Amino acid sequence: MIGAGIGGLASSVRLAAKGYSVTVIEANAKPGGKLTEINNGAFRFDAGPSLFTMPELVDELFALSGQAKESTDYERLSHVCNYFYPDGTSFSASSDPEQFSKDAAAATGASVKQIKKQLSKSRFIYNSTGYLFLERSLHKVRSYLSFRVFLSLLKLPFLGVFSTMNKSNAGRLKNDKMVQLFNRYATYNGSNPYKAPGILNIIPHLEFSRGAYFPKGGMIEITKSIYNLAISQGVAFKFNQKVDQILIENELAVGVVCNGESIKSDLVVCNMDVYHAYTKLMPKEKITTKKLNQERSSSALIFYWGVKGNYQNLDLHNIFFSSDYAEEFNSIFQKKSICDDPTVYINISSKKAKTDAPEGHENWFVMINVPSNIGQNWDEMIQNARRDIVAKLNKMMQIDLEELIVSEDILDPRLIESRTQSYQGSLYGTASNSKMAAFFRHPNFSKKISNLYFCGGSVHPGGGIPLALSSAKILDSLIKPVY
Repeated sequence: MIGAGIGGLASSVRLAAKGYSVTVIEANAKPGGKLTEINNGAFRFDAGPSLFTMPELVDELFALSGQAKESTDYERLSHVCNYFYPDGTSFSASSDPEQFSKDAAAATGASVKQIKKQLSKSRFIYNSTGYLFLERSLHKVRSYLSFRVFLSLLKLPFLGVFSTMNKSNAGRLKNDKMVQLFNRYATYNGSNPYKAPGILNIIPHLEFSRGAYFPKGGMIEITKSIYNLAISQGVAFKFNQKVDQILIENELAVGVVCNGESIKSDLVVCNMDVYHAYTKLMPKEKITTKKLNQERSSSALIFYWGVKGNYQNLDLHNIFFSSDYAEEFNSIFQKKSICDDPTVYINISSKKAKTDAPEGHENWFVMINVPSNIGQNWDEMIQNARRDIVAKLNKMMQIDLEELIVSEDILDPRLIESRTQSYQGSLYGTASNSKMAAFFRHPNFSKKISNLYFCGGSVHPGGGIPLALSSAKILDSLIKPVY
């Protein structure tokens, strides 16, 4: 197996449960891919993903391995996120849909009925399509040969496929603040709500009905728990070793070349970004230019700030919205730049894990969505963005942030690409800015090369922790057990 990102780790456990002898080769010194951690003095930060939904996909790995689910330990959040708007409006979003609807309506002036209708629509989309899009391969005919899937296809005209997220949300909510809140879910897979199809409104259901969680000890505990599970099931790991080539003989994957050594195997599973998998590991294998050159998802610029003080108006997850959301996404996807008033996300794991920051301080993971790396002047863009973020938070929180920051680390698209092999530093592979984007994602198997499989955020069903875990589950369904 190539790569020990979260999709690769989950796949290794599933294959071991099928009786395979699994070896994972990872170029970095530790597992996790984007789901690692950063330590800066007395401050600890989760490096990448910071929201956890669908924990049952982790529990399933332990069940397959015959271990109890308490091997993972996480807390369901009573409040999902604190929202702040430029005009001073703010509220804390309860994880209870009924309470969220009331609180959001009271704060924004929206209709409780319309907010409930929006959540109901999200649930309808999930119940109608979740099985097909999240649990099955879209690229196998047999996935469509069931009455359940047939019913899902009949519902397509009612699922927002032929409208954008923004149009769907505006038509139901009729309140700018709530439209902006629900539009932001497009960023969960690095897309533009003004272009992405309304079917992506499936995402809120995962938070409000299925629940948002925090692993005790931080998001890194997800990586640690699955990695330790894999070790206990006999999976071997080779770190600081880079795969140079996937060996192919007569359209059959037979192993890899690592550090000049040929390693033969019955199956090859690639957790590497599919773009680099083809261009670097299989340069002689033809894949359509259209497949490789699909629009990339957004990336991220993250400041890891150790901040003096404790802030009662902030929670684990916090969003400070921009004043012009449409222009923010236009800057990211059309101008390939950063607007001067970006939406700012702040994750503070020390709200739950007290040891992540020293007493009297908090660890602020401060992120904005930015374009993928196509050679922009990132040094200048980062400097300008930092200035704009500090000014925005100073104004909206009435603080002097520059005086409060005691430590700093930075992650930008260039580093994301170099550390995780994500093409152009895009977080989620390709964007979902077209009606058929889900079907254009690379499948979890090669249609041309037998015994070659793919998992992780750059292939079906997409990026983010639950979808990467789902990719491993789909891959599992495609591979026969040894016995």
